[in-house]
Amino acid sequence: MRYTIREVSEKTNISAYVLRYYEKEGVLPRIDRSQGGSRRYTDEDLDLLGLITCLKNTGMPLKDIRTFVQLREKGPHTLRQRRDILMAQQRSVLESMEEMRKNYEKVTRKLAYYEGLLADYEAEKAKEKASL
Repeated sequence: MRYTIREVSEKTNISAYVLRYYEKEGVLPRIDRSQGGSRRYTDEDLDLLGLITCLKNTGMPLKDIRTFVQLREKGPHTLRQRRDILMAQQRSVLESMEEMRKNYEKVTRKLAYYEGLLADYEAEKAKEKASL
């Protein structure tokens, strides 16, 4: 099936501007064109956009995504390189998750601390009010 840039934008929540930018920058290669010059995306293009979005959401720089996509275009002899890129990104995601876990725990401890302070403050205020 073929999709217009508007349809792809609606399906992926990626603006037409960003889709054009990805194509210009070589992140999204070889988008077919109609005789009138309109972009015609395929299901394979949508799958690739899903991967690009995933990698971008994990913090992979656009230049590294472009490298990955370019290797993909070169064929199966680049499988090891692509695997290595994904493994490095996986490690990076795990490190980020661990850092976020630590931050979450710190915020949770601080929240418990402030909940205690607030309870003490409200109890003191209630005592003052009761003694009046």
